[in-house]
Amino acid sequence: MSSIPPVHVAVFPVAGLGTRFLPATKASPKEMLPIVDKPLIQYAVEEAYAAGVRHMVFVTGRSKRAIEDHFDTAYELESELEAAGKSEMLAAVRAVQPADMDCTYVRQSRSLGLGHAVLCAAPIVGQRPFAVLLADDLMTGSQGLGHGQNVLQQMVHAYQDMGCAVVAVQEVPQDQVQRYGIVAGQPAGQRLMRIERIVEKPTPQNAPSRMAVAGRYILTPRIFQEIRQQPPGAGGEIQLTDAIARLMAKEAVYAYQYEGKRYDCGSKEGFLQATVELALQHPKMGAGFRAYLKELAI
Repeated sequence: MSSIPPVHVAVFPVAGLGTRFLPATKASPKEMLPIVDKPLIQYAVEEAYAAGVRHMVFVTGRSKRAIEDHFDTAYELESELEAAGKSEMLAAVRAVQPADMDCTYVRQSRSLGLGHAVLCAAPIVGQRPFAVLLADDLMTGSQGLGHGQNVLQQMVHAYQDMGCAVVAVQEVPQDQVQRYGIVAGQPAGQRLMRIERIVEKPTPQNAPSRMAVAGRYILTPRIFQEIRQQPPGAGGEIQLTDAIARLMAKEAVYAYQYEGKRYDCGSKEGFLQATVELALQHPKMGAGFRAYLKELAI
């Protein structure tokens, strides 16, 4: 029997203000922006659930109550749907939080960066390995949404093989490296690299590679100790990337080049791309939407 502890808890940092989507996010969380018929945060939670996670920890902030309400039971709505015989809609509402899924909410009282947001979850996570998912990054597996292994499932398998922290990476153009944490290291197996260097938002001239950290992580609890000792970095924030660099001095950290596609839904362009492409994949509306697009004079 393997001695590697399983990944049963995931952290979702959702305290950001979503300024790139103002005024839409003035009173509504950016994580509740819908892609077709689900909010961004639900896609991330479903990805974690499919990967075996059953305890979802949301690091929230002010004006994020809608996220808590979304994953709560809506008794009045369910009663009305049941009375109206709308069984398909009722099933969709109840599927938001399966019976074996637990949700915990903790406040990030100040915007001090991703590292600080992850640290806010430390009392709940304890000494367990855990995943971190950024809802802004909507990820699909190589066979599309809901088919084959999703990105976190792939990473869980890599973690089980290596027994160490794993971060998702993708290759990006040289002129975009300053937008990401960038890693470099030595190959360690199929799609795996043992990280030797990780840099937050380097200039194109100083980037050690073009392998960029995407919004999925599996971390060991040692990361909390490193975050606590981490001074503010880029942008005056406590960067998770910097804490991972410190963790590498204590234990191995691997980069996993995932199979699939990432939509940067923190940007308007990426949000629109995800909306169009996932609408085309939708089992009910995909065919009609495809026919509509073909009629457009583009």
